[in-house]
Amino acid sequence: MVMKNKNAHYISFRVYHMFLVLLTFIACLLFALTLISVANNKYIPMLIISYAVFFIIACASYKRIYLPYKETSKVLKLFAKGYTIQGIYQLRWPLSPEMDQAIKKIKAIFDTSDLINATKKQSQYLALQNQINPHFLYNSLEGIRGEAVVAGLDNVAEMAEALGVFFRYTISNMENLVTLEDELTNIENYYIIQQYRFGERLNLSVKYDCEDKKEVLKLRLPKLTLQPIVENAIFHGIERKMGKGNVTIRIETTPKRLIITVSDDGLGIQEEQLRELNKKLNTQSFDYMRTDGERRAGIGIINVNNRIKLLFGEKYGIDIYSTVNLGTDVEITLPRITEKGGESPDERRSFSYGTGN
Repeated sequence: MVMKNKNAHYISFRVYHMFLVLLTFIACLLFALTLISVANNKYIPMLIISYAVFFIIACASYKRIYLPYKETSKVLKLFAKGYTIQGIYQLRWPLSPEMDQAIKKIKAIFDTSDLINATKKQSQYLALQNQINPHFLYNSLEGIRGEAVVAGLDNVAEMAEALGVFFRYTISNMENLVTLEDELTNIENYYIIQQYRFGERLNLSVKYDCEDKKEVLKLRLPKLTLQPIVENAIFHGIERKMGKGNVTIRIETTPKRLIITVSDDGLGIQEEQLRELNKKLNTQSFDYMRTDGERRAGIGIINVNNRIKLLFGEKYGIDIYSTVNLGTDVEITLPRITEKGGESPDERRSFSYGTGN
């Protein structure tokens, strides 16, 4: 007989229905025993013991089998939908020894460090499309800057210098973590480049919601965390806006976290698009690492978000808040990592501002 149910080929489906059949059979036996005991006024102690044993087995099955199975099933569903990667490696109740061994093997193959290396390579690819020789670029820009200085073209010289420093930072020494100061310096060079296009239409500022600015600048974060976010703010928020546009980088800390918010007062994001973007940020997918030349909206933010989650865990990453015609806030949550790689023990900083650029 061919089973028509689409889930019939799953062993769990078959075990579940066999368990229901067994449970129904036992219930029928108990019901028959109850009728016989009541009718003949016999076997009452046996009936009580039978019900007690049935109840104990039912409770034990619920706690020892059903609840662990539901927990495992939930983790597997979340993994299948892309909401968790680490959870699949931390299953408390594998369905079988073979499944436990298979997961360990998958973990060994699907090594997080390999994915981190892939995202670093992708960062380089997205920045320069893997087509520019860095040394040739540096030498060419330095040559342009020198000629501009000789010709008295100070603006051209400044732009060439900023562009050279920006690309040097983007390509060279793609280590995992850099200081916040280095990231902000890179943003300053990026802002200089964009000013030649937008002029006074664009304003960038950095604000610190903390007392010890020098200490905060030494905190570490993944390289190229801020530039893709600022780029999105400029090109998707400010570029199509009439009049001036402002991009603000707000930095705040807690005892265990570094929180950076990149805000713009641009056109904002439509509600449906915002919902879809946040959904992508809350699911871990590596489609963004494709090198087929396809550039989808928000891929820079998704790239940054995935690198953060790979490095530090699923509780960190990016959230986006936006109102149409008012602007967008991109909140980046990171662990508070000192220069030596440990978490800073400092207590939460009180409210204070500093402004740059």
